[in-house]
Amino acid sequence: MLFHRPPGIGVDIFAILLLSTVWALSTTVSISQQWNKTEQRAVRAEADKVNAELLFLKAQINPHFLFNTLNNIYSLAVKRSEKAATSVMKLSNIMRYITDEVNLDLVPLHYEVNCIRDFIDLQRLRLSTASDVSFCVTGILREHAIPPLLLMTFVENVFKYGISNHETSEVTIKLFCVENGIRFFCQNKIFSSLRNADRTGIGIANAKKRLKHLYPNKHTLNITSTNGLFTVELCLFLL
Repeated sequence: MLFHRPPGIGVDIFAILLLSTVWALSTTVSISQQWNKTEQRAVRAEADKVNAELLFLKAQINPHFLFNTLNNIYSLAVKRSEKAATSVMKLSNIMRYITDEVNLDLVPLHYEVNCIRDFIDLQRLRLSTASDVSFCVTGILREHAIPPLLLMTFVENVFKYGISNHETSEVTIKLFCVENGIRFFCQNKIFSSLRNADRTGIGIANAKKRLKHLYPNKHTLNITSTNGLFTVELCLFLL
């Protein structure tokens, strides 16, 4: 006995398969779009987190730096030193740099170097003849830009821990500018009275975070304490 397929059943199955395929593709596209939107929101959230952290780090750096500088001027004022007026002038230059430039992501490198020069001159006003500070810059500064106060963090650390009122102090700070970046070097003697101090405090910790956020895989930072010397070597690959 033969059974006959009802008319139109093949068409119905084809229609169902077609609708199922369209529904599956539509669902896949919708899921893919939602996934992309979720990824984009995650990327934006991470970027916002990084920016917020950088602003927080800058907010920490500025008062820390100014606090130490004002302490130096206060000491000169208490001693009624004639150098106090010069100190105020140097500080005004630094304050202008901080006020006008520090909120920018990047500043011309020569702005940072000028700030370092003023800071070193300010420190020299209070140093004894037993302290020898060498600051050398080579290359064309105007070709590069860096985050404000990045190098200043390490310079400030040198004067915080590398100067003694009782022993001979030698500080070396060098900046080399080349076509594809810069190399920064600073070194100072480790004094026994400061040997147990927190040499990598908030300033250097913040600098490490800024470098990690702003120059991923584009920098090297080596900090060592060997042979009685504290050394920082930073290379930034800017191009």
